[in-house]
Amino acid sequence: MASYRALPVTLIETDVTYQKPRQKFRERVTLDDPALEVMTDFTQVTAISINPCATLEQARERMVSSGVHMLFVTNQYHEVMGLLTSNDLRGPKPMQVVAENGGRMEEVMVREIMTPRFKLEAIDLEEIRHARVGDLVESLKRMGRQHALVVENLPDAGKQIIRGVISATQIGKQLGREIQSSHMAGNIAELASHA
Repeated sequence: MASYRALPVTLIETDVTYQKPRQKFRERVTLDDPALEVMTDFTQVTAISINPCATLEQARERMVSSGVHMLFVTNQYHEVMGLLTSNDLRGPKPMQVVAENGGRMEEVMVREIMTPRFKLEAIDLEEIRHARVGDLVESLKRMGRQHALVVENLPDAGKQIIRGVISATQIGKQLGREIQSSHMAGNIAELASHA
């Protein structure tokens, strides 16, 4: 008969956290590399979300502590109700809400300035699989956005799921130069000339 031993135990230390998945991106890419090289894949990292009734300060703190510039606004069933970006927090939306509804800035909730689900645009994962990094840069430029959601259709479940996100910031890190939708080069040739 096999012999077993009780394993030693230890106390949990102060300020302990838990392991979170991390996606390993290639350090450098070119405009001709596969688009998948720059996509944040939610099968490899956890998407960060927030409740629609959270305050803007709570959203700001969540972004900072998580190191992200975008939060999914979700209900209690984890269904996406909208999206909130750091640009939304810094932009004119919060002041507009206070001006229109009264109250104080500290009382403005995420749901009041988020981009609602029905206004969210996305790129299909199948398109991403056949695209290059330069195609993503051009897409973000034309959309005038810092982020693009990537959706995957799940035929077995008969529904769509948000599979990942494309971020101008992430692309910029991997290309070695800043990419901003509001200040993007007029065409890909301009970007390529900075390589």
